[in-house]
Amino acid sequence: MMFHLGLTGSIGMGKSTTAKMFAEEGCAVWDADAAVHRLYAPGGAAVAPMQAAFPQAIEGDGVSRAALKEIIAADPTALPRIEAIVHPLVAEDRATFLAQADSDIAVLDIPLLFETGGEAAMDAVACVSIPAEVQRERVLARGTMTEAQFDAIRAKQMTAEEKCARSDYVIVTDTLDHARAQVRAVIRDIRERQRHA
Repeated sequence: MMFHLGLTGSIGMGKSTTAKMFAEEGCAVWDADAAVHRLYAPGGAAVAPMQAAFPQAIEGDGVSRAALKEIIAADPTALPRIEAIVHPLVAEDRATFLAQADSDIAVLDIPLLFETGGEAAMDAVACVSIPAEVQRERVLARGTMTEAQFDAIRAKQMTAEEKCARSDYVIVTDTLDHARAQVRAVIRDIRERQRHA
């Protein structure tokens, strides 16, 4: 039986780096954001339905995330309509991945896991965490968003404290070595649980 571990955490907490560590330890890793990129890319499964619903979001032969941001900002009804198109396609992408994955542990990297009720489909959840001031520094150091944009994203996400409280494992990503040690401990614990299941 493959163990399904949900991996979540707020923006800038080190989730992508942690997901890579799980992959390096031999876990199968599926990334929700990467799935959306595939669906929006030219030839992706979301392009035709999005073109029908939001023709202005199509650039080249793919879906423009920048155009979608503008559409969502201008029209409060747009986001649920976009999600109704994209979420089932993402779920299909995940199901295909799991059917083909060849590992005892599948790590499903889903930023809004709790916000979308996705934890119900997981055997356990690991949440990455760092203090709020470190999170802010990391995100702003990327130079891809302003403080106002960062605060707007944080306002939409469940608090880091609540995510950690609802998770089975918390991985503190203050240093790479510390994070890697915790990733290994989580994997050991899951394999131990599997042995006694």
